Amino acid sequence: MLWSEIDEQARVWIIPSTKTKNAKTHAVPLSRQAFEIIQGTPRVAGEDRVFAAFPVRNFNRSKERLDARMQLAKRWTAHDLRRTLATGLQRLGVRLEVTEAVLNHTSGSRAGIVGVYQRHDWADEKRIALQRWADYIDKLVGGAKEPKVIQFGR
Repeated sequence: MLWSEIDEQARVWIIPSTKTKNAKTHAVPLSRQAFEIIQGTPRVAGEDRVFAAFPVRNFNRSKERLDARMQLAKRWTAHDLRRTLATGLQRLGVRLEVTEAVLNHTSGSRAGIVGVYQRHDWADEKRIALQRWADYIDKLVGGAKEPKVIQFGR
């Protein structure tokens, strides 16, 4: 995530097409909680990366350390986070089309002839869905007001 990709006024992260699997620019509305975390992140002079103060130089090693700390019985991948979001949004009653828009999917309910005629970007619905998800996560972790950031490495 880069500072130059964030529209702070609109509270949206604009992921350029060069970074997406389907080569389509993706607008991600930021929940109140996500925006607060981003705004509370220190800016490093001359650095565009939002989380530059917490660089992950070796994701696999950092993930192994996290796995060990969490003592999980089952291995997980970063893609499981997307699956968890998709499943969670469905459980919260979010429409499938909105969930797919949140994930920037162009298959499923947005493929074929539907994709030709249906041009709605679901921006408002995505913002509502992601705020509901963030509120749900807050509830799961006890309604924590202060975001908890775990630093990996030294």
